Amino acid sequence: MRVGVPTEIKNNEFRVAITPAGVHALTDHGHQVLVQRGAGLGSSITDAEYLRAGATIIDDPRAVWDGADMILKVKEPVPEEYELMHEGMVLFTYLHLAANRPLTQALLDRRITSIAYETVETDSHALPLLSPMSEIAGRLATQVGAHCLMQPYGGKGTLLGGGTGVHKGDVVVLGGGVVGLCAARVAIGMGARVRLFDVDEERMRYIEEVTGGAVDTEFSTSLGVGQACTEADLVIGSVLVPGARTPHLVSHEMVTAMSPGSVLVDVAIDQGGCFADSHPTTHADPAFRVADTVFYCVANMPGAVPHTATHALTNATLKYATLLADAGWREALGRRRDLARGLSTSGGSLFSAPVGEALGLDSVAWGEVLAGV
Repeated sequence: MRVGVPTEIKNNEFRVAITPAGVHALTDHGHQVLVQRGAGLGSSITDAEYLRAGATIIDDPRAVWDGADMILKVKEPVPEEYELMHEGMVLFTYLHLAANRPLTQALLDRRITSIAYETVETDSHALPLLSPMSEIAGRLATQVGAHCLMQPYGGKGTLLGGGTGVHKGDVVVLGGGVVGLCAARVAIGMGARVRLFDVDEERMRYIEEVTGGAVDTEFSTSLGVGQACTEADLVIGSVLVPGARTPHLVSHEMVTAMSPGSVLVDVAIDQGGCFADSHPTTHADPAFRVADTVFYCVANMPGAVPHTATHALTNATLKYATLLADAGWREALGRRRDLARGLSTSGGSLFSAPVGEALGLDSVAWGEVLAGV
């Protein structure tokens, strides 16, 4: 199979979909890997390293897309890339379609077989291709939140760790998944007081145990979240409903009740965001103000640390990419139910019920496309 790896062109996205080690693994299985010239530079990976691993370096991005049977990416195609997608292609990347109707329609119209990293799900409900980036995004969320709290950057001038004789910063984390736990751990490390809201009692019990009780957990209710927000210096939104649009847990009225200079970081923005006032921002212009608070809603947060993120992503995706290349997408999905759950579109049909519900589109069960396998 010919596997294409284009340069990411989303704003300030410096990750690349594969490392030289990943290229070597694919070429060792007899596949050809087409890497766009300079694709890895943002992640400190040179063309020479890809060449030594067996890749073919291509100058023209259109030639990468046209020449590939499967495209490996990090982020979803942006509008400038829609025309590069061709029928019969397999697209393996993060998609977040529930918040992106134009891309969903383009995938359907162009009859692309798309498999979303974020909805590859094991029988135990783990998300193996989302978790590495969730870990990074969670750790970054507290870091960028602390940065935004500094007064020169629009915040109230609060140090999360406080000082001798001075109260510590109050951090509220909404959602106790991988993002939320990682964000809470970093906040604890900075010396903050942390409250985490979730609806899964078993998960909250686990979080209290692994943090030695340093995180206060609370069952998520509108009243409880609203009260916590009024007391918070930093609110981190990390709610995830796999494949679906994220519910709004923080209303505009809650935000107006927060103290001036408070910061809200919406890690769930890829799926529509969990704050009512959220809208996607970029690393070039990451924050905006709502009712005298600061919102940080960058949709590709791990792109800010591409060297770490690229290697973590390849570690997770490589076994799936290799199987797709070795067996073809139909047989690969037939062998692995977790990979099959990631199927989003194929042959003009939508195979994700949560995306269909979010966008008002008909969908079919992924098992139907595998019936003949």
